[in-house]
Amino acid sequence: MKALPLMLALLAAAAQAEVRLSEVFGEHMVLQRDRPLNLWGQATPGQTLTVDLAGRKATARVGADGRWRAQLAALPAGGPHRLVVTGDKTVVLNDILIGDVWLLGGQSNMEWVLADTDTGPQEVASPQNAQLRHLRVPHRASVKVEADIAPASWVVAEPGSVGGFSAVGYHFAKQMQAVQGVPIGLINTAWGGSMLETWMSREAALRDPDLAPFVNKLPAENASFGAVLAQRMLPRIAAWQPGLPLDGVEASGWSAAADIDGKWPTLKAPGNWEGQGLYDVDGVVWMRKRVELTAAQAAGAATLHLAKVDDCDEVWVNGQKVGGQCGWELPRRYTLPAGLLKAGANWIAVRVTDNAGGGGIHGEAANLRLDTAAGAVSLAGTWRARVEKIAMPAGPVANDAPTLGHNGLVAPLQGLSVKGVLWYQGEENAGRAAAYADGFKRLIQDWRAQFADPKLPFFFVQLASWLPMADNRPDGNGWAELRASQAAALGLPHTGMATAIDIGDTVDIHPRNKRTVGQRLAGLAMHELGLRAAPATGPRLVGHQARGAEFELRFDTTVGGLRTARSGEPVRGFYVAGADRRWQPAEARLDGDRIVLRSPAVPAPVAARYAWVNNASEANVVGGDGLPLPPLRTDDWPLESANRRYGR
Repeated sequence: MKALPLMLALLAAAAQAEVRLSEVFGEHMVLQRDRPLNLWGQATPGQTLTVDLAGRKATARVGADGRWRAQLAALPAGGPHRLVVTGDKTVVLNDILIGDVWLLGGQSNMEWVLADTDTGPQEVASPQNAQLRHLRVPHRASVKVEADIAPASWVVAEPGSVGGFSAVGYHFAKQMQAVQGVPIGLINTAWGGSMLETWMSREAALRDPDLAPFVNKLPAENASFGAVLAQRMLPRIAAWQPGLPLDGVEASGWSAAADIDGKWPTLKAPGNWEGQGLYDVDGVVWMRKRVELTAAQAAGAATLHLAKVDDCDEVWVNGQKVGGQCGWELPRRYTLPAGLLKAGANWIAVRVTDNAGGGGIHGEAANLRLDTAAGAVSLAGTWRARVEKIAMPAGPVANDAPTLGHNGLVAPLQGLSVKGVLWYQGEENAGRAAAYADGFKRLIQDWRAQFADPKLPFFFVQLASWLPMADNRPDGNGWAELRASQAAALGLPHTGMATAIDIGDTVDIHPRNKRTVGQRLAGLAMHELGLRAAPATGPRLVGHQARGAEFELRFDTTVGGLRTARSGEPVRGFYVAGADRRWQPAEARLDGDRIVLRSPAVPAPVAARYAWVNNASEANVVGGDGLPLPPLRTDDWPLESANRRYGR
């Protein structure tokens, strides 16, 4: 038995002697060309390592904490090369390319994989592209800065693997390679449902007066996060209702076929509750609706359609449970047996469980209905709502608080040279759209500081169209205001915005056309890098003037003037308002670099808006190169989201 302790000691010594590179470095990786190459990892303290890549050599002394860092002289595009790190042991990495490395960030539309897009089957079947590689950084949220990313591997674009690449990143890289002909590496940090604030460093978040109080309360360890999150939710719930149920007994009666909810607050459905007073609240919320039916409607069986529910639901009709399921994108359809419905008052109760991100009944209003023997009854509109309990996660999740995603996925990459950043995010921040303007600029500057490059190119996607057009309101929509806040970042140098209002999906927050998005981002990058003369931004508003019954807009049209997306169709998407600030649809006439607006309902317009709605797919003005005119407004009237801030 004396041999066992000796064996364990030898194994421990062997582990300490191991030479390791950070998880971001691996076989098949792409490193940034024409810049010094930083490499780092862990090894036995005190030893000296030799690092050799394609003839570029350096030595590194391992510190007392077991960490080492080396810098190699820049290399031109090329490869494959071999990296050798020699110390007490030797590590060899093969098939390394030198090219351009692009960092991908944001939420699910950037994370969306190639296989699940409209062109996915064809792209997945394409021959291998050994010059394109992808590193998927695993999801890991943390209240403290992590020294390394979670274990990950670089993957070469080939039929068996490319389907898992970021679709936007893939199409961007494919377009860039067609022009540049150099290897491209994509480092994908995107995380579905994440908020802007989670991607900021602690230093950046503390500069925001709305974020600083919460950041200062973050616990030192991940396991303590749940209690902190609960404390953040409680003030919002207190403003919504008089406290939470003390136990499950009270809430168990909320499925009853009785008028118990007369004093409950109201929500509009479909629509996530985050934009209606329950900002960032995760947990269980009951939603109830009273429905009046005629005898003919109550006769026979019926079908209850609840559009979609984020994330899980349990459903009662007149006190009888009729079903439930989980899956935020799954349509809800429940069969009601004959005899369950009654002439007169009927009660529908839905117990919604939201684990993270958006919560509530969402989707198209037409899919929120009760199909009866005598026709359909709409359930869209006002519902009563009450919070039963809040979620208490064991640890942090990406979209719950500032700094968490940054600490786990971005901070460990510091020191890496990258060509630029591609960003697709904002859906999760639409409820606080106005605050996004300053926050987004702060994040861009933060990431430039993190990667020690004040001129780091940062190209982003302006949100695509979504939600039913019947819900559009030109006086105030979360997504319209969010798009404006995104556009405000163009005031920073070396930024670019790819507008996507023309390629959205009414019923799906994830448009399957990712090729156009990637290609537009590539156009921005090519212009920034001097590979394309004309800007890839669409027409740009440069002036406006009220002229009696008309309102004139002037544009910088460097590429072929103004036109409609389809020849001969009328111009759509414009609104004008008079001094009363009431918006009315406008007739629009294209005149060279001008668009002239008028409306019979507004005799003296003073302001104009274009594509200022959630679903702007009908807006159809493009430049000569086919790129869409981004949403715009000429007024500075208060935004609907002006007073919404993080934590309140």
